[in-house]
Amino acid sequence: MNAKAIVVTSGKGGVGKTTATANIGAALAKLGEKVCVIDTDVGLRNLDVVMGLEGRVVFDLIDVFEGRCKLRQAVIRDKRVDSLYLLAASQTKDKSSLSEHRMKETVRQLLEEEGFDRVVIDSPAGIETGFQTAAAAATGALVVVNPEVSSVRDADRIIGLLESREIGEVRLIVNRLRPAMVRRGDMLEVDDVLEILGVKLIGIVPEDEQILISTNVGNPASLNSSSNKTSASQAFRNIARRIKGEEVAYLVFDERRGFMAGLRKLFGGF
Repeated sequence: MNAKAIVVTSGKGGVGKTTATANIGAALAKLGEKVCVIDTDVGLRNLDVVMGLEGRVVFDLIDVFEGRCKLRQAVIRDKRVDSLYLLAASQTKDKSSLSEHRMKETVRQLLEEEGFDRVVIDSPAGIETGFQTAAAAATGALVVVNPEVSSVRDADRIIGLLESREIGEVRLIVNRLRPAMVRRGDMLEVDDVLEILGVKLIGIVPEDEQILISTNVGNPASLNSSSNKTSASQAFRNIARRIKGEEVAYLVFDERRGFMAGLRKLFGGF
């Protein structure tokens, strides 16, 4: 993806969007990019917890917007990877404090003045003020969807809003795929989701208990070398590689032999 400011979004809550933001941001940093991940879910911030940085938050996004601190004071460097940073959301303010103009200026400063290679923005679910602010500064988007009807329906609405904002690079992450349910016909197949939504695929992430464990302890799985063999952590690392322009084969479900038994190249034209 050519986009330097990427919003990670979804129509429906609970699809794994914040976990995806943390893992993709961390994976991009491990690949050598200087990355800032931004939480825009004012009042309900979680990205700092998922990244294990909640104890280091002093200033937040709204402090920057309202001039109580400089941007450099609010951005927290992750000690595990020198090139990974977090700008947390406010826990006490409400969404009336958000500003599309200030969001654009903050992202511009990060990219042009602070030397970041990529900004990854965690958007609140839904289509209201938080989403509008998160999307305002973005030139690319990752839409996270679960392979279930309600999630796909809501994602379709979000994709339409992203396209109305003329965000050119919109890519799809199918998250929490359960192969056994697909085999039984109880969960949509990836091809079904792609056909319905009509956007390019950039990642398939299977359900993986290691992701839940890593989220609970505040250690993104894509940072942990001991999780190299877990399917979801590898999927997040592969998404980061595709964002950087590499052609990486997708691990896909094979109905005859089970998940990840076969490999298929679905490069999506980027």
